[in-house]
Amino acid sequence: MNRYDVYLGLGSNLGERERFLARSVDALKKIPDSKVVWVSPVYETEPYGKKDQPTFLNAALHMETPLAPDVLFMSVKAIETDMGRVAGVHWGPRELDIDILIYDGVVFDKSGLKVPHPDMQNRNFVLIPLMDIAPDLVHPVTGQTVSEMVRACPTGGRMVRSTHTIRY
Repeated sequence: MNRYDVYLGLGSNLGERERFLARSVDALKKIPDSKVVWVSPVYETEPYGKKDQPTFLNAALHMETPLAPDVLFMSVKAIETDMGRVAGVHWGPRELDIDILIYDGVVFDKSGLKVPHPDMQNRNFVLIPLMDIAPDLVHPVTGQTVSEMVRACPTGGRMVRSTHTIRY
């Protein structure tokens, strides 16, 4: 069975944000034949895009899974739905957001999923937590490491502070 290294971004800015992130990690651990390898510290961040909303809590997660990108995508969307997420305003508030950032160096664009995550290189709230767990991870399109992307990143989604870690 092939296993793939996958990096996810987690975010929440509604309700019990810390609880939503912790529960999402628990749910990701239950994906069959998959393993959560590492979870970054949690950061409080300013909203990106739509500014008139509460601050987010963001983290990054490394997992190993045998699931294909589109199958993993369906799994993470089901977790979001189980946590109460409903379709809303683009870049708007949400109980939980789970994004597939990088999937084992694969470029994938099908079934509503684009991997690597579009525009991740311009989002500090994605890159800083990801750098905590995978500073030398290479973006399969730009060829830059996460550390290099952090140094080149504009200030979109400015980091407010690191808040805590998620037990896993």
